[in-house]
Amino acid sequence: MRWRVRVGYPVAVVYLLLADPTPRSILIGGVVAALGLFVRGAASGHLRKDRELAVTGPYAHTRNPLYLGSALLAGGFAIAGWSWWAGLLVVVYFAVFYYAVMRNEAEDLHRRFGAVFDAYAARVPFFFPRFTGASTESATKFSWEQYRRNREYRALIGTIAGLGIVWLRMWLRGRFGY
Repeated sequence: MRWRVRVGYPVAVVYLLLADPTPRSILIGGVVAALGLFVRGAASGHLRKDRELAVTGPYAHTRNPLYLGSALLAGGFAIAGWSWWAGLLVVVYFAVFYYAVMRNEAEDLHRRFGAVFDAYAARVPFFFPRFTGASTESATKFSWEQYRRNREYRALIGTIAGLGIVWLRMWLRGRFGY
């Protein structure tokens, strides 16, 4: 899935060329992106990569809260760009690559955690969260240290930079007509 990053750069360039953002679209897209950052951040504070199966916090509602947060981020950028073509490009990119990534990770977790993962997968949805009947039995709480260890702050920095570039695109189009 290393292609995800390699393809992401040209997708971002084409997105910016197609984008026709407005202050309102950037504001609304920024709010949706902020929700995505919140979901990702909450998940990151419960994720102990390569050490244990995450089942608390957002992981009690969906097996892929990081990718759900990323989907909200992508949706925020699709809205901010204010172009059907740019938005479609972002959505297709996300759907193609991230679905494959989630499937690969599910297979890896099954290999590593076996029956424990299978039981978890049987009660928690793959992607779209379920808010009723979620297990809250574990005492594991959100950890800022874990958030930092997972370097989730990079998503915040990237989102701010990305929205700044979308704003710059809007300014350039208004100022110079392109």
